[in-house]
This record gives sequence, C-alpha cells and structure tokens, in this order.
Amino acid sequence: MNILILQASPRAKGNTAWMAEEYKNAAEAAGHQVTLVNVSKKKIAGCLACEYCHNKGNGACIQKDDMQELYPLMAEAEVLVLAAPIYYFTLCAQIQAPIQRMYCVNAPAKVKKMALLVSSYSPGVYTGATAEYHDICNYWHAEDSGIVTAKNDEQKTEATKLKIQAIVNNL
Repeated sequence: MNILILQASPRAKGNTAWMAEEYKNAAEAAGHQVTLVNVSKKKIAGCLACEYCHNKGNGACIQKDDMQELYPLMAEAEVLVLAAPIYYFTLCAQIQAPIQRMYCVNAPAKVKKMALLVSSYSPGVYTGATAEYHDICNYWHAEDSGIVTAKNDEQKTEATKLKIQAIVNNL
C-alpha cells in the first residue's frame, strides 16, 4: 500500500518524530511504500474560507505555499498517518493546517485507511485529538487502522513500538 505519514512535531528527535519513524520502518519492512513528510518544517497557511477552490479554482486552492507539495502525495495515498504532539488538548497547529487545507478537494480520493500517532507529557489529554481524528475518518470514509498514544513514561519504549507494529499489521 502507498502510505503517507504527516509528522507534525518541530522537534526532529522528539517523541512524535520517533513514533512516525517507527511506523515508517515497520511499514517498509512489511513491504509498503512509505513517504514521511515533516509538515512542521513546511510553510502551510490555514484555510482562508474564500471559496475560490469551489468556484473559480475548480478544486484548487488559491494559496500557493508548501501545501502544493502535499496535494499530489495526498491524492496517491491509500493510507494516511497523522503523527502529532498534543500541546494543549488537541492536535497541534502544524497538523491542523494541512488537514484543513484539504477542504479544497473535500477528501483524498484513494485514502481507505488512517492511523493516529500522538504523544504528550501528560496523561488523559487525547480526547480532543482522537475525536477529531475519528470525525475525519468518518467524513473521508476511511477505516481507522489504529491509534497509538504515548504519554511521558511511554515514549520511546518497546511497548509503544509494539503498539505501532500492531497497527501496521492492521493494514
């Protein structure tokens, strides 16, 4: 399967980046084609709600920023993995921009499965993120292949690595 991982942590060696890399390694070992993009390093603005995409743009966003690199990757992805830190009870801003900019195409045409990888230094802060993720899965008619959360004492552990492997096995 063609897998796209959108990794949103600005910390290159951080916990979320580690989770995304572990997912990539496990998926490649299972024979999948994987593209991992660190969206925190991209210049992606939020949606302007200008409706250009649904009128004159014929599905193309008026904004010409780094999201232009993601649209073709999203169009070909069969599995979309969102990897994001939780800073304040929901998915971080760095992942929100690319998610919301998909408004212009409504839903990625080939995405059939999704996964969520989230980390935080606090327990019990995942409800907002997982609710949004489930809403996206439902709206895009994508199967939830799994969620892995990792609070402070679970980060970069063998147990978390095994949880990631389990959702890769769910593909």
